[in-house]
Amino acid sequence: MLDVVAGGASIGFLYPLERAAAVRWWRGQVSAVREGRLAVRVVRDGERVVGTVGLAFADKPNARHRAEIVKLMVHRDARGRGLGRALLTAAEEAAAEAGVTLLLLDTETGSPAETLYRSSGWSETGVVPGHAADPGGTLRPTTFFHKHLGTAPGKHAGRDHGPVPAAV
Repeated sequence: MLDVVAGGASIGFLYPLERAAAVRWWRGQVSAVREGRLAVRVVRDGERVVGTVGLAFADKPNARHRAEIVKLMVHRDARGRGLGRALLTAAEEAAAEAGVTLLLLDTETGSPAETLYRSSGWSETGVVPGHAADPGGTLRPTTFFHKHLGTAPGKHAGRDHGPVPAAV
């Protein structure tokens, strides 16, 4: 997370991100994982985590068919090896296994992540100008994407049972 923010990725934090703040954020996710509201996938290079992605499940009864891809991060030293695509695919597969039929995500407009999402079959929903600040604090536009999995739009599906496995 520290490296991704230092590299300019807009993932909700400003630069410089202090290690203690990042650790607090990750520890704050533990209850969501335990309760099945968040699934986290990681890629390791030995003992070192070089990539992560989160899958945040909706908790409202009318939204159990959807989830959001959050915090897709790959360390700068590990880029160019297909890890972002592998993490995105793992999150999509976990969503499908959980009965999710609609995925959502957002990213800074013009970021390299946009290319990944488009080439992975995601559809642009729209752009919101000045939606979020980049790590330097400048407001930037955000592009929202969606992807349908499995069941056709309009048919009810979704998570009507217990939590999904938290991490692999």
